[in-house]
Amino acid sequence: MDGTDATAAAFDPRRVLARAWRELGRDESELALVGALPEPPLPARLDVAGLAADSVAAASFAAAIAAGGERVPALRLSGARIATAFGSERVFAIDGVRPAAWAPLSGFWQTSDGWVRTHANYPHHAAALRRVLGLSADAEGAALASALESRTAADVSADVTAAGGLCVVVSREDPADTAARAAAPLIELVDSETSDRRPLGASRPVGRPLDGIRVLDLTRVIAGPVATRTLGLFGAEVLRIDPPEPAEIGWQHLDSGAGKRSALLDLRSRSDRRRFDDLLAAADVLVLGYRPASLERLGLDPRTLAARHPSLVIAQLSAWGFGPGEAERAGFDSLVQAESGIAWIESPDGERPGALPVQALDHATGYLLAAAVTTVLDGRGATDARGVRMSLRRTAAELLGGPRTPDRSPAGELGDDDRVAEAQHLVGSAGDVVVPRPAAGYVGSDDEWMTPPHAWGSDTADWA
Repeated sequence: MDGTDATAAAFDPRRVLARAWRELGRDESELALVGALPEPPLPARLDVAGLAADSVAAASFAAAIAAGGERVPALRLSGARIATAFGSERVFAIDGVRPAAWAPLSGFWQTSDGWVRTHANYPHHAAALRRVLGLSADAEGAALASALESRTAADVSADVTAAGGLCVVVSREDPADTAARAAAPLIELVDSETSDRRPLGASRPVGRPLDGIRVLDLTRVIAGPVATRTLGLFGAEVLRIDPPEPAEIGWQHLDSGAGKRSALLDLRSRSDRRRFDDLLAAADVLVLGYRPASLERLGLDPRTLAARHPSLVIAQLSAWGFGPGEAERAGFDSLVQAESGIAWIESPDGERPGALPVQALDHATGYLLAAAVTTVLDGRGATDARGVRMSLRRTAAELLGGPRTPDRSPAGELGDDDRVAEAQHLVGSAGDVVVPRPAAGYVGSDDEWMTPPHAWGSDTADWA
């Protein structure tokens, strides 16, 4: 089976943390203050536990340092809490109901010569998939399986993608490709000639490290919302802006929405665009998760934004990367797992593709992005960068480049009772919501979410 002949123990704490710290221009000797990291119970052949622990530690340590004071506070990390946060869909509930994490047409499907992985959680992606395969508007899994069994994986992927759907070939790992990607930065810092660097210490009020910082969140799904939720945990005011269409998946928004406000603006409308520009002028951070062509059409590409707002920290996320042929591809964690080779490495039997126990690429990228933004704001790293870029595909290469074990990690999986113990009830306008407690933290930081998630688009587009 692919990738099972490497290191026997698949837990290597500090490997990713050390790399992230170096790339952020920090002194690696500072990491002596981090202490031992817990091993989250996330059984996998790849070092998911190490990636999870390191990414949460990076966000926590960056915030602890930014908190100031004579001594850096100790980190407060729990393996069970990290595992619960990374598998948040297993504990999330609204008004006592736990929604399904996957739609009927999302998953692995066998073709005449292999397998494909589809993502059809959003209705428009499901409609494109049905349309290109000649299925009825209400067709579900059995009909899709029947339509695919006589077609090649490559043809299905190409046709579905051309129709606006999401489908990739489930591929074996290419070690040369993994090595080439791993040679590039995990966290890419982007310098700006017009940068107006204003470290936190120059004007930060006493309190949480990011108090007084305003973050505009233009992201969806998991990675971006996790990053901005983490910034909010450490004091930032986070305002998420979405277009009215297509609508976000309700439970998915609430799952990562604690501590934020949510408003809708159509940036093609003159009045909404003026409102957005006013918000942007008062923002300290902008987190972007949309594809470059869409951003450029709206004048929201990082280069244009940096010229207009030289003090703005711009963080950008992509599923596949920022190179030719990558930046404009739509994608999700599950699709990156399938195309990068992870699905075959995690196969339960060598015959059918498998998956990581959680959406680890999404969550880890989110926490690392929060660490990067906090570090840039703090201004203590050896960089004048005002831009940060990360991709799920690059995070996948980092995971693939780490240790592996022939069998699932002996740590075992977290039980339902353990997950419930790490959950928090939040009652607000969206209802009675159950979400994992914060995974990131240090002694003295909030150990619970202070405000419940707001229903998608229910707030006014204003700063508090």
